[in-house]
Amino acid sequence: MEITVEFAGEYFELTPGEPFYVGRQGDLELDDNLFLHRHFLEIADKDGLWWLSNVGSRLTATVTDSSGGVNAWLAPGARLPVVFEQTTVVFTAGPVTYELTIHSKGPTFHLDPRENAEDGQSTIGHVPLTARQRLLILALAEPALKRDGTGASEIPSSAQAAARLGWTSTQFNRKLDNVCDKFDRIGLQGMRGGQGKLAMNRKARLVEYAVSSRLVTRDDLAQLDAPIDDLEDDEES
Repeated sequence: MEITVEFAGEYFELTPGEPFYVGRQGDLELDDNLFLHRHFLEIADKDGLWWLSNVGSRLTATVTDSSGGVNAWLAPGARLPVVFEQTTVVFTAGPVTYELTIHSKGPTFHLDPRENAEDGQSTIGHVPLTARQRLLILALAEPALKRDGTGASEIPSSAQAAARLGWTSTQFNRKLDNVCDKFDRIGLQGMRGGQGKLAMNRKARLVEYAVSSRLVTRDDLAQLDAPIDDLEDDEES
């Protein structure tokens, strides 16, 4: 199976028997972001398959198929087989979110496209999102969604996202707590802030999941500029 990695308009063809490294240094050198591991991800052929491995010690990555139907969290020390025609990898180091795509020629697994919901309400698993909760996610994911293709983008601070929405910081943080609680209840890792876990970490995880799972797309960004009166008077739950 032929493997190609795409990042920011560049394509890298992988050679069997030669591990491919992604990080601050390696075959795909992202940038001088000191939050990023020197070697973070490894793509290598072993046991008859190509594997994506997290060889870092702190960072995690979100891995999905091209449709967003399969979503996995790749923790340090974990690995996943590269079995889809197109695999999206999203991860965050400090304030920067990165997205790369792994293309496979002759994939071993195919998924049928998912049908889009027709009722206009967003639901992931058993979690309905109110209109304002969806706007919060869009405000955080806006730089990533505006990016052309794969590449890097910065996650807005809470103050920047609140200002984008015309909310106070208190309103924004309360709604962020509600959104993260909802996703935490369905088992999405990285949503629950605890000792040693800053708010940036959960915002990054939320953006990673929302973008990679197609919970929000570039077409949704127009909602950020819709008059607030056009939104339903929803309640957080």
